[in-house]
Amino acid sequence: MSDTRHVVFNALRPTDDAEAVKAAIGRVVDSGWYILGPEVEAFESEFAAACGTAHAVGVGTGTDAITLIVRALDIGPGDEVITPPLSAAYSALAVMMAGARPVFADIDPERLTLDPAAVEAAITPRTRALLPVHLYGQAADMTPLLAIAKRHNLAVIEDAAQAHLCTSEGRPVGTMGVAGAFSFYPTKNLGALGDGGAVATNDAALATRIKRLRNGGQTTRYRHEEAGANSRLDELQAAILRARLPRLPAWTDRRRTIAAAYRAGIRTPALHVPREFDNGHVYHLFPIRTANRAEAQAHFTAHGIETLIHYPVPIPRQPALAATNPAQCPVADRVCDEVLSLPMYPSLTDADVAAVIAAASALQPVGR
Repeated sequence: MSDTRHVVFNALRPTDDAEAVKAAIGRVVDSGWYILGPEVEAFESEFAAACGTAHAVGVGTGTDAITLIVRALDIGPGDEVITPPLSAAYSALAVMMAGARPVFADIDPERLTLDPAAVEAAITPRTRALLPVHLYGQAADMTPLLAIAKRHNLAVIEDAAQAHLCTSEGRPVGTMGVAGAFSFYPTKNLGALGDGGAVATNDAALATRIKRLRNGGQTTRYRHEEAGANSRLDELQAAILRARLPRLPAWTDRRRTIAAAYRAGIRTPALHVPREFDNGHVYHLFPIRTANRAEAQAHFTAHGIETLIHYPVPIPRQPALAATNPAQCPVADRVCDEVLSLPMYPSLTDADVAAVIAAASALQPVGR
């Protein structure tokens, strides 16, 4: 099939932002200032404005963003944080890094985010917070989750690592709970050329403490008031993110256009294309589901389409989580055997999208 179009799963080289990224890198190198300087301060202000929050704090990774929020809320050993079993494992690992125990509540079988009823059933006297994940760029079912948290006096920490500019019923993610954790890993909708993360919050005191915790707990140079971490967004990544942030709305629009084309064009009973629950979805990923994933993935490969699995193993079944005595989550177990992600990034051409749709629509159920 030498004439088959090859569509890569993702493309991470700068495109329309290439010159701005190069200029940002040059600006930092010329300045000679690489850690916690003017680029980070400027990006924090600009990212907070984009998120609709009063404050943003740049940190080393999205994982660190969650950990530092948990620590800043004084949640630690003996405390529990309820989170979903379907996500990158770092969501739960971040809770463990703060010394607390992640407790898993199963997911809604269609939305694939935390099931509010399962959350309610998982609450114990040790529960201190909910950690919903805005998965694949789609907001979690926040209205009932916020109501549950209010009823039980729990903090809500939003894992928005995959959800830059996402909204839930018109409200920006990261603004509904006490804080939102964002990742700038290169594959994210707003990605750096390395690791990076941020905490967005409207709580000034929380932002101040996270700034202290990210820098070794220092209040002034060489004075460590508490045991903090070493988790600082560097000047180079901040400058790159500043160059890319103004382009994020247009990139998000392109993702939505691609998603609409997939939904309209893919027509086969062999694949389940999840519906859009909220038009604030920003499509970090575009997962489909199939009962015969190995065959489906081989079919796409034969047609020149790269696919990946997000995620093949539910977090509670990861060996690293065994000591937390995780609860069974049968819906997540089933979904993790079925999900398959199609290419989704702004530089996909219309011809690429058409090739993906054609390959998907040519897939027939096993036995036909």
